[in-house]
Amino acid sequence: MAKELGVRPLHDRILVKRTAEDEKTAGGLFIPDSAKEKPQRGEIVAAGKGRITEEGKVLPLEVKVGDKILFSKYAGTEIKLDGAEFLMMREEDVLGVVQ
Repeated sequence: MAKELGVRPLHDRILVKRTAEDEKTAGGLFIPDSAKEKPQRGEIVAAGKGRITEEGKVLPLEVKVGDKILFSKYAGTEIKLDGAEFLMMREEDVLGVVQ
């Protein structure tokens, strides 16, 4: 997908597409758009080669394209590509991989 978007993350950066959150609560109430927060879940659509150490070695990323992840609320930089919104962030901003 990254090739279609025309962007390739460098080093330890990843490109994430946010996934939609539930539109209603556990009690069955619908959440209006004005009260919704941006989701803190997403799917990795592109990833760099890995972090470069001071010795010049490349440490591969622990996450990979296709992983569904959790990330912090203010992680990454929002970008628009072909009309879709994505987040570009470092691997260290990932809180966990959803199993």
